[in-house]
Amino acid sequence: MILSQRATRIDKKHTPHGVDVYPQSAAGAPFIAAYIACKGDAIANLQEDLAAEQKARATYEKLIDLCRDNPDVVDPLKFLREREVVHFQRFGEALRGVQDKLAEKKFYMNNMQFGNMNNNDCGCK
Repeated sequence: MILSQRATRIDKKHTPHGVDVYPQSAAGAPFIAAYIACKGDAIANLQEDLAAEQKARATYEKLIDLCRDNPDVVDPLKFLREREVVHFQRFGEALRGVQDKLAEKKFYMNNMQFGNMNNNDCGCK
C-alpha cells in the first residue's frame, strides 16, 4: 500500500516533464519551476525558450532606456540584448529543424532477412 501511494505521488510530480530534465535537490524537492519549463515536448520547450529570450531582450531594452545618459551601463546592456537576439535566432532555427523532422514521412521497411530466420521458405539453398 505504501509503495503504490509513493509511486502515485512520484508519477504526479514527474509526469508533466516527460523525459526532460527535472532538477531537484538531494531531498527530492524540485528547483524553482519558473526557471525550468520542460514539458517533454520539443516544440513546446523551444517555444518556451523563444519566449524567454524575447522577455529578456525586452527587459534589456527597458533598462537601456532608463540608463541612456550612462554609457558605462548602456554598452554592456546592448551586448546582452544582442546576445538575446542571437539566442532567439538559434532557438528559432532549432524549432524549424524539429518541425521539419516531425513533418517528414516515415517509412518502415520489413526486413525479409530477419522475418525468415525461423523458417527456411525463402527459396535459398
